[in-house]
Amino acid sequence: MRTLKHPDRAEIQLTDVFHALSDPTRLAIVRGLGDEHEQSCSGLNIPMAKSTLSHHLKVLRDAGVTRTRVEGTHRLMSLRREDLDARFPGLLEIVLRPEPLT
Repeated sequence: MRTLKHPDRAEIQLTDVFHALSDPTRLAIVRGLGDEHEQSCSGLNIPMAKSTLSHHLKVLRDAGVTRTRVEGTHRLMSLRREDLDARFPGLLEIVLRPEPLT
């Protein structure tokens, strides 16, 4: 089985996480993964070209926000909750908080 490169917990940098979360599409992906279950690319329900979605997923993975597991032809994504909570306590809780209605 092919494995993808993920930064170790100690390598996750706040600036990289902020950069990854600064894009509305990537923020939507993270919020879509907030239910603590792995999801496939199609399960994310993000309407865009596969190549563009793949780019966004790579940025999140490289920043240490998500973990991608390859199973056959499927890629399953999940949040790196434990790692992010250990490095930046409370950050993920704030990111996943629902936005107030205006």
